[in-house]
Amino acid sequence: MIMKRTPLTLEPELLRIGTQASSGYHRKIDSTREQVDFHPDTTLRFFINNKAESYETHWHPATEVIMPLENHYQVIVGQTHYDLEPGDILMVPSGELHQLIAPPTGLRLIYIFDPEAISSIKGYSYLAAFVAHAVLITPDNCPAIYDQEAGLILKLCREYFTGGHMRELNCYASLLQFFANYGEYRMEQDDTHYNPENPVERQNRLYEKLNTVFDYMDQHYTESISLEMVADVAGFSKYHFSRLFKQCSGYNFYDYLCLLRIKAAETLLLSPDLSVTEVALQSGFSSLSTFNRTFKKKKGCTPSEYRTLCNRKVYEE
Repeated sequence: MIMKRTPLTLEPELLRIGTQASSGYHRKIDSTREQVDFHPDTTLRFFINNKAESYETHWHPATEVIMPLENHYQVIVGQTHYDLEPGDILMVPSGELHQLIAPPTGLRLIYIFDPEAISSIKGYSYLAAFVAHAVLITPDNCPAIYDQEAGLILKLCREYFTGGHMRELNCYASLLQFFANYGEYRMEQDDTHYNPENPVERQNRLYEKLNTVFDYMDQHYTESISLEMVADVAGFSKYHFSRLFKQCSGYNFYDYLCLLRIKAAETLLLSPDLSVTEVALQSGFSSLSTFNRTFKKKKGCTPSEYRTLCNRKVYEE
């Protein structure tokens, strides 16, 4: 059943303040790497965009959240094309190559933040599996949480443009709530394996075990770890664990392990002092040929081509 959409709007005064404050912000892309200018003394940037400007394939180490308010907005992440309708929320993870295609007229909210600001919080490693790829939240695919998630994006906008000295703290408080809602929603959708009488206990036990698994993989992905080893960490049989891991993360175990290694390799490839072979070994791949094949399958280009695309430049402070 397709839900009827409620138009999302900003208060006229907030729209005026936000549009005026955003008018001087211009996205800066050097080759394929975007230089994100965060708001002074913060690790975030929010802007209201009404420009008919498109951007060729690029990437940045920040996470980007996009929500159109008026007209559609096209985003291509990797090889997936998203035609966003007003109210849709798309999150593009850090380091992901993407393209933005704007219509002749329109209005959209764009929020860019440093994921390192929240990635060290306990529990985030569990959520990381869900947000390692682009996440689309609409009234149709996330009906139970959509209204709250959209409301939090609007609240972020309000806090960013009208907040005082606590602006950054309040923005991150709303952002954490946004992620917590999504993580809990995914857990509720996928939690079918524990059957104690108390559903809260069931969810807490599942959360604790999976959080242990993702923490373990974050710490050991460069090592020769196997499905059996990680299943043992969780206290499951490998068959039970494999099914549970797939349902909860959207990946099978080895695909997620490859994803962690590819993410590490993307960062290492920015270092001009490391050869591609050294990058392969330091990110956990057993051979250069396996690394090249896996990287091209996941990213659509070879590691050397990726290094050239990103031109190995660092952001200016």
